[in-house]
Amino acid sequence: MKYKLIIDKNADEEIIAIVRAPSDLTQQIENLVCSFSGTDNIFGFSDTEKRRLSFQEIECITVIDRKVIAVDTVGKHYRVQERLCDLENLLPSYFIRINKSTLANEHRIARFDAAYSGGVDAVFMCGWRDYVSRRCFSQIRRRYEGK
Repeated sequence: MKYKLIIDKNADEEIIAIVRAPSDLTQQIENLVCSFSGTDNIFGFSDTEKRRLSFQEIECITVIDRKVIAVDTVGKHYRVQERLCDLENLLPSYFIRINKSTLANEHRIARFDAAYSGGVDAVFMCGWRDYVSRRCFSQIRRRYEGK
């Protein structure tokens, strides 16, 4: 396999892959290219600071008291100006909906726990936990079974 990367600030961006047959690798490359929206961060606001949050350091984005909040890898909360539905279109494909008001970074989910009420909670690496709706859990399960 050969790999070639040409960086030219004046050229239009173009990605060409020549393969003999499709594989898991080509599917991952296609998913990565299709999910990249040209940006890989958003701005978050706390009481004392304004910070650029890269998508990799966001555990989840949720709605708390009608405000859109991003939870980072250490569990700190940042207010985000964008609406959740707009963020769903902006975020890469590894952000999955786990309930009506939360988008989760599937790379940062540590485990799923059964709750006493019979539901399922997603537990993130920073310790944050949020419930997973039944509809979303069945979609997540199908997604993982398909891999």
